[in-house]
Amino acid sequence: MQAIWLGMPGLVLLLSIAALLLGVQDAEAYDKEMTVYVDAGKTECLYHSVRQGETIDFEYQVIDGGHGDLDISFTLLDPIGLVIVSDFKKPENVHRHEVAKEGDYRFCFDNSFSMFNRKTVFFELIVEREGEELQGDTQWNEADELTGLSRDEYYDMKVQDIMDFIGRIRLQLTKARQLQDVLRSHEARDRNLAESNFQKVNHWSMVQISAMIGVGLIQVFMLRSIFATGGRMHNLWRKLGI
Repeated sequence: MQAIWLGMPGLVLLLSIAALLLGVQDAEAYDKEMTVYVDAGKTECLYHSVRQGETIDFEYQVIDGGHGDLDISFTLLDPIGLVIVSDFKKPENVHRHEVAKEGDYRFCFDNSFSMFNRKTVFFELIVEREGEELQGDTQWNEADELTGLSRDEYYDMKVQDIMDFIGRIRLQLTKARQLQDVLRSHEARDRNLAESNFQKVNHWSMVQISAMIGVGLIQVFMLRSIFATGGRMHNLWRKLGI
């Protein structure tokens, strides 16, 4: 097949198309990342309006459990209050739900089982419509005649190639960002756990050092009282027969 050289104007046109398509795709999809604090004995709920035919991707992870376990209860409810997903005391999970009923969906984190420890939860919510990433080629109706192809055939071929390529790039970028978010949340959880263990080690070390110093002082005092014949403790030892 003969090579096609578009030149600088053609390159600018293709980049403009890519930017336009990415803008349309970002406008159609909803992506939200957030970290919430759930106090002990409390339940925190968030709401998001979803249309019929869209897909909900929800991922959460407990990154800090205070001085308790890294776990939380999670519930996803539809607009009329029916439970779609229910997790009990889990450190993390991923859920995907295809929406059949339009309305406000409720995402609840339940920490009522904990009496003292506040939980820190990182979550990501993605709402998008399946099959929209590669649409939009009907807007192209004209083209220049190149390489013997008709205008419609040429533009259909190039636009489809461009949109397929952009769709693959967008999918790979989305996966890479999700992986980075997961790694970041894991790093935050491990850091919080390491800091908590560091504090526990320091506290117990201070207790043990204090106990050793106290035992040493008591031993010195006891030995001195045994050999000091004029002291009160020596007379006490004699009375006790030691």
